[in-house]
Amino acid sequence: MDTSNLAVFVNAELLHFYVGRKVRAVMQVIRSDGGAVIGKSTDEKQLVVKGSPPSVPLTNFVEVIGIVDNEKCIRAETWTNFGDAIDMFSYNMLCQLANGEFKHLFL
Repeated sequence: MDTSNLAVFVNAELLHFYVGRKVRAVMQVIRSDGGAVIGKSTDEKQLVVKGSPPSVPLTNFVEVIGIVDNEKCIRAETWTNFGDAIDMFSYNMLCQLANGEFKHLFL
């Protein structure tokens, strides 16, 4: 398994630790403004994702994998629709575990 370019699980609060690195985040889509999608991260903070969304319509919740531009923005490489309902609290806890004492379990 190639572990040289893994996407770290993050919420909006953790983005500043990963500027220039690949991450994965789940967000609730609020609106799309041209080349950016504005959403709410699992920690209830605003998240901006730049890049072309897929040709299929986005669902209410999406996962984005991409490079962190700054503490509030991800440049998307991959979009995955997650449907119209997701447990945001549990995903947020996953982000905290993946960046805390259990970080080694997530490579």
